[in-house]
Amino acid sequence: MAPRAVIPCVGAIVRDEEGRLLLIRRGHAPSAGLWSLPGGRVEPGESAEDATVREVAEETGLEVDIIRETGAIDIPTGTGDVYAVRDFDCRVLGGTLVAGDDADEACWVSIADLPAMNTSPGLIEVLRGWGVLD
Repeated sequence: MAPRAVIPCVGAIVRDEEGRLLLIRRGHAPSAGLWSLPGGRVEPGESAEDATVREVAEETGLEVDIIRETGAIDIPTGTGDVYAVRDFDCRVLGGTLVAGDDADEACWVSIADLPAMNTSPGLIEVLRGWGVLD
């Protein structure tokens, strides 16, 4: 059965100089209260790359640029719609890490500490499958 609506979304895979991964604790649905990559919906007329840069700035205070697209995944909303998420590897250009917009917290997490965090469903498995956690 085809989804009622496909909602274009993006996520950012950002690492610091120590190899830690940038995560936010989501303040709103979907996955409110869970740790995930910074990201969100693509606005009408906006490219996925521009949306990624905007979402990272809004949620973390960091300025990034895109390195490459890492992967894509469809996430059912539970209402018949689908979030079509494209994830991008990004590099930090500047800014100060501070949670904002719909992120309750933002932090750098070591790959070793990631499994102990309460992450959004499937996040670790998807990142592992894309080779991000190697």
